[in-house]
Amino acid sequence: MRWSNPLAQLCVCASVLLVPFAANAATEEDPWESVNRPIFQFNDFVDTYALKPLAQGYEYVTPQFLEDGIHNMFRNVGDVTNLANNILQAKPAAAGVDTARIIFNTTFGLLGFFDVGTKMGLHRSDEDFGQTLGYWGVGSGPYVMLPLLGPSTLRDAPSKYVDSYTGPYRYMNDVPVRNSVFGLNIVDTRASLLSSEKLISGDKYTFIRNAYLQNREFKVKDGQVEDDF
Repeated sequence: MRWSNPLAQLCVCASVLLVPFAANAATEEDPWESVNRPIFQFNDFVDTYALKPLAQGYEYVTPQFLEDGIHNMFRNVGDVTNLANNILQAKPAAAGVDTARIIFNTTFGLLGFFDVGTKMGLHRSDEDFGQTLGYWGVGSGPYVMLPLLGPSTLRDAPSKYVDSYTGPYRYMNDVPVRNSVFGLNIVDTRASLLSSEKLISGDKYTFIRNAYLQNREFKVKDGQVEDDF
């Protein structure tokens, strides 16, 4: 699920589905490990005893077609962030696809419940402001583990704030509704990553760090990453 709010990056281990995992630890990219690890342990505790059980319960009681539809609706909202960043990266073709996806999914797809755009061959982007900065040459900086928000870097962490302006929550004045949608988004995101946990091996902190950093490089370079092997 693409979602502009940074909590969508919890359990980012799913990113290993996109890029190969390197066994070597990127210690030179993680100079603040002595601080990052305790924060990771706190995040992992919250996930283990709160987010994961909620996600499992949600997946258990929600019919698959409804779960898929809710997931699609959040992805449709996330396409606004993709569009904004494709424009900022001077990618008119990708921005055009994003625009078409938003129009078709919002109308024919019933506010995005059905992803008709993908069925039409309009493949989804996955862009954010951190990638936009990277696209224009801004380095990622050191790896950072944010409390509750998960893995990030010195470049990507403040970029999440910029992306929040393309998300819906700033513009929802009804606090109970906003909080309910926000919470559902978090649970939906966590549920979508449950099947990826079996990919984790070895030291969990190192695995997630390497997966995150490689995934970010993969996205910033639009998949044009040199093989280190």
